[in-house]
Amino acid sequence: MAVIPVDIAGRPYEVKVGTGLLAGLAEHCQGRLRKRRVPVVTDQSVHAAWGGVIEAALHGAGHVAAWRILPPGEATKSWEQLSALVDWLLAEEVERGDHILALGGGVIGDLTGFAASILKRGCHFIQLPTTLLAQVDSSVGGKTAINTPAGKNLVGAFHQPSLVLADLAVLETLPRRELLAGYAEVVKYGLLGDADFFQWCDAHGAAMLDGDGALREYAVAHSVAAKARIVKEDERETLGLRALLNLGHTFGHALEAQTGFSDRLLHGEGVALGMVLAARYSARRGELPQASAEHVARHFAEVGMVSEIRDLGLNCDGRALVQHMLHDKKMDAGTLPFVLLKSIGEAWLAKDVALDDVAAFLDQQLAG
Repeated sequence: MAVIPVDIAGRPYEVKVGTGLLAGLAEHCQGRLRKRRVPVVTDQSVHAAWGGVIEAALHGAGHVAAWRILPPGEATKSWEQLSALVDWLLAEEVERGDHILALGGGVIGDLTGFAASILKRGCHFIQLPTTLLAQVDSSVGGKTAINTPAGKNLVGAFHQPSLVLADLAVLETLPRRELLAGYAEVVKYGLLGDADFFQWCDAHGAAMLDGDGALREYAVAHSVAAKARIVKEDERETLGLRALLNLGHTFGHALEAQTGFSDRLLHGEGVALGMVLAARYSARRGELPQASAEHVARHFAEVGMVSEIRDLGLNCDGRALVQHMLHDKKMDAGTLPFVLLKSIGEAWLAKDVALDDVAAFLDQQLAG
């Protein structure tokens, strides 16, 4: 088991990465589960696969799970589900010193974390991420949010978990498409600041995706450690450093919005396409060799991911995608910063991007 500290000032916590952590849940949460009833928020698919493991782990330590089982999918990150979840937690008489368990992917983690941040002005929660994407990205760092009709993650709060248990066993039951979507966030850490890790992905990514346990532990632990270093320095994204973690997200969120935040395009798939677009746009500006940009696209294609937006069959033009970007939460005084690349392994924050040029670039990419 790997243990990665996240040294947030005044609120440090650990991320544990290993196999069998959910079965040993009560032991890892020792001292945090104060009552017999433990609130667990999850979705229907995860409950069907892992609910029994959680029940047994809690029962063995004298606890019982109080379940809040939600529909799977991005639509669950809504005002309606947030309101209903808060009402349920109040009915469960959750106190500030209690811990709510978030068992699921990024949707469940984001929704539960946001509910915990506002319940009684702040309660504790524990992340039990069940997707690769959540294990390497959304469960770490304290960003919580819901979606609104105006855009993705526009209403939320910074609220750090008390503990993250990334059980690699859950990856064995994860659909291939979900695994690939999470892999996009693994690759991101190489592209934004670690060329050697991108080379590792080139050499070992396919075997990791195919099930090599040691490679999976390394990929998750290395990614978490990379994010922990950035979050420690810039927890609330005020210095520009944490903004680099948004590599691919400005383009990707626009694609997600255009596809209705639906299963037509998973978040990680949008991020992968967004990183391809960010690389190619960097090349368009003369800041990244074109060969490097195509290397990024080729890497995703070789592991079986869509790497061209023309293959999505979108019924829109570049201007429509740019319109989605205008709702991006990173807008600052009418300017939208873009995370671009100077090389594989070196990202930077560009604040001089003309959106008309982005629209023209996207028209070219849509046309192929």
